[in-house]
Amino acid sequence: MFTERPDLSQVDPAIVAYIESLEAEIERLAGDKKATAESLLETTEPPTTFNVITISRNGLAKRTPRHLYSRQRRGGMGIFDLESADDDPPLLLAVADAGEELLLITTLGRVFKLPASRLPELPVRTRGQSLTGQLELKQGEKLALALPNRGGGYLNVITTTGQIRRLRHHFFGENMAQGNLIYDARALGAPAAACWSSGSGDVFIATRQGKAIRFAEDTIPFKGCLGIRLADDDAIAGLCAVTEASGVFLLTADGKGTIRQMAGFSANKAPGAGGKVAIKAEDVVGAVTITPGDDIFAISRLSKIIRFTADEVPPKEGVVQGVNCMALRADETVALAAGRVANEG
Repeated sequence: MFTERPDLSQVDPAIVAYIESLEAEIERLAGDKKATAESLLETTEPPTTFNVITISRNGLAKRTPRHLYSRQRRGGMGIFDLESADDDPPLLLAVADAGEELLLITTLGRVFKLPASRLPELPVRTRGQSLTGQLELKQGEKLALALPNRGGGYLNVITTTGQIRRLRHHFFGENMAQGNLIYDARALGAPAAACWSSGSGDVFIATRQGKAIRFAEDTIPFKGCLGIRLADDDAIAGLCAVTEASGVFLLTADGKGTIRQMAGFSANKAPGAGGKVAIKAEDVVGAVTITPGDDIFAISRLSKIIRFTADEVPPKEGVVQGVNCMALRADETVALAAGRVANEG
């Protein structure tokens, strides 16, 4: 029996990461004397038809009833979710009702509709099934975005080059052809983020380097325009629909997050500027609009997922580094979604 930890410097990094995750889980199970079972987990949500949908980089997907994910306290380790190969990490995370349609947008700017019920309903820690057999993808084409088809308002899509386009919900109606082209990705870049909006509010664009811009969505012309001017070493992290009263949750790769209140983030008169600092961070992975009582879901590269309530994250009007939202070891967060529990009847 080992009395001390052996030297792992020559061991494959993936194996080390796995060992460290097991060590951390053992530490958690051993228990912090200051913690109680109630403070670690909350299983207060009754059975629901809402599902957490996880999709890997190569299109491996599953849906799991949301109530099977217990709430943890902010800063917890989470639990293992989608099982996929080391070279096929989680890419997309969404929350949708089993009766809703999903909009699946590809790297070529094409969109497919798929009933959420067509995805296999599986337990939390499961391999999932490939989506490629259900979509007619072209050679080299992969999934870029996944979100519910809300059936009202506008879908805003921003590309990797910062170009934004706004489409009415009718575009995604019953007569939409599968694989319909939203825009020319060869000219404007692959889709980077998307969100639904009412048509009368603002949009908020966040970048990986923690910068952001906010402007009225009705300033976006029919043919689209430059939404934000990106630095050469920056990239799009998220896109949200907001109002003056909104809060936006920003998550970084190292598991920190903050709720940036729009009351303290003034809107630009027009799109296309370079943005200003929204969070002190170098690697923002996503942004979602939240309201009090909402739940936040975040998933890591090693497929650990955590659920906690947004109320545990202190809202800020100014620039901060964020607070610890997920404990990570040799890992990083890659995607997030909001579960709007407070707004569902």
